[in-house]
Amino acid sequence: MSKPIIYGLLLLIMMIWGFNVIAIKVLVEYFAPVTITAFRILTAGIVVMMFLGVKKEFRRVTKQQFVYVTVGALTGIFGHHYFLASGLTITSASNTGLILGLVPLMTTLFAIFFLGDRLTILKFFGILLGLTGVSFIVLNGTDSISSISKGDFYVFCSVITQAISFIYIKKATKTMDPLLITGWMQIIGALFLFIVSFQMEPQGISSLSGGNLWVWGVFFASAILATGIGHMFYNKAIHQLGAGETAIFINLTPFFSLTGSYLFLDETIALPQLLGFIFIVAGVIFGTGALENKQRTFWRANKRVVKKSS
Repeated sequence: MSKPIIYGLLLLIMMIWGFNVIAIKVLVEYFAPVTITAFRILTAGIVVMMFLGVKKEFRRVTKQQFVYVTVGALTGIFGHHYFLASGLTITSASNTGLILGLVPLMTTLFAIFFLGDRLTILKFFGILLGLTGVSFIVLNGTDSISSISKGDFYVFCSVITQAISFIYIKKATKTMDPLLITGWMQIIGALFLFIVSFQMEPQGISSLSGGNLWVWGVFFASAILATGIGHMFYNKAIHQLGAGETAIFINLTPFFSLTGSYLFLDETIALPQLLGFIFIVAGVIFGTGALENKQRTFWRANKRVVKKSS
């Protein structure tokens, strides 16, 4: 697959993921949030497993792989989606999309703490920019830190849990195919979500009868396109382009979330949110090392040109 095609697919995925925040906002307003999230993730997991089965790439996991996948599922699926669904019930889709833009930055931060990645001046500067951007968003319209929206705090927790999961996913990818990891994580994470939903939402299953055809269309689009197929294509792009170059495209997700919340939910986009968006995007570019990687590639290419000319 050529680079222009991969870039086009990544752009499409980022748009789908950005609009998926709006889709989840719609779903948690119609159904019990944890229950519908469990069904959505389970549906996505089944799609991934069916894809693996058709390609005859389904594999059993070892005990060590199962530990990594389970921890990844507890944090990246159960924790991330539980906090995300809970947060979206009491905060705006625009705020949610912007805060989710911090995922690459928080992943870099945890990689420094737990994987021994090097903390450079640019990365430190990027982390400060990203956190400054979030402060613009969560303090918008509040008088003090104590009055920060509970929903925004939940969404930030969803960022933290997903970032932690990427550490264990990285460990698992040493011996497992990323697509297989995705499928197992979604199945296991969905089971944990179901267990919690039975305790928190006794009427959760019965709430599923309240949706109309349009809402269920949103559900299947979110589950299959965004959570299932979207992650499959994204993992394929990581394999072909590398994690650094692929992660740069995540910067587009908050933009599509902002656009979608304005177009479909009639949410007002305030100046602090736009400032937050700018700071977060800049923070991700600096903090994830994407700029450093580009500079390194540029200088290496120049050195090769100089050597050939001499």
